[in-house]
Amino acid sequence: MEKLRVDKWLWAARFYKTRTLASEEIGKGRVEVNGQEAKPAREVKVGDTVSLRQAAGTRTVVVKGLSGMRGSAPVAQQLYEETAESLRAREQAAEQRRLAPEPAHSIEQGRPTKRGRRELDDAQRGWGDRWSASLDGDKGSE
Repeated sequence: MEKLRVDKWLWAARFYKTRTLASEEIGKGRVEVNGQEAKPAREVKVGDTVSLRQAAGTRTVVVKGLSGMRGSAPVAQQLYEETAESLRAREQAAEQRRLAPEPAHSIEQGRPTKRGRRELDDAQRGWGDRWSASLDGDKGSE
C-alpha cells in the first residue's frame, strides 16, 4: 500500500474515534497535509507531514506507515512520529495548565453559608412595609 485516504489514516492511527469524526474535522479545516488544507479523500504517503488541531492544541506528525485497519494503540503509534516542536509545545501547554490558578478560587461570592443565610433572612424581615406600590398605601387613588 503506497497511498491511503487521510481520513482513513487518521482513524487507523487513533487520532479520531470514527472515520466520520475524522472527515468532519478535516471538513472544518483542522487538518493540513504538507502545509495545505486537506479534504477527506486526500491521499497521504509515507513521509508526509500531517498537522491537526485538537482540544489540547496542534499536533504535527510525520507519517511512518500506512494501515487501512484500526489496530491496538501500540500498533497505531507505529504509524506516525510526532515532531520535536510539537512535543515541546504540548509539554509547555500541559505545564501552563498545571500551573494555572484554580478557577473556583476566583469566585468571591457564591452560595451563602448557613450563618450568611440567617443574616440575610434577619435583614429582610424589616423590609415588609417598604415594598408598597403606592406612596400612601391607597389602592386605586388618583
